[in-house]
Amino acid sequence: MKNNLVKEIAKDRVEKLLKFAEERALENTEASKKLSKRYVQLARKISMHYKVSIPKELKNRICKKCNNFLIPGINCSVRLASSKRFLVYKCECGAEKHIFYK
Repeated sequence: MKNNLVKEIAKDRVEKLLKFAEERALENTEASKKLSKRYVQLARKISMHYKVSIPKELKNRICKKCNNFLIPGINCSVRLASSKRFLVYKCECGAEKHIFYK
């Protein structure tokens, strides 16, 4: 019972931190970019510590290499590899994230 409550609180905090990270990344200033990366870093630490999964739609928008919250046109580029059936998000740091689709 108590364990479920802790996990529920952790999941709620992860979602809030990622929402704040998205808001800061949209501002597109140097200070807000640092703050956005810090929010993502904290959310990932909380999710790993309490073994709570990050929702898939948010997880696909995080760079594993630099903890950047990916927003197309601001800090990443998106292309479609139609022959292989996946999207490619390319971050500022050079890392690529492939998202498969049907």
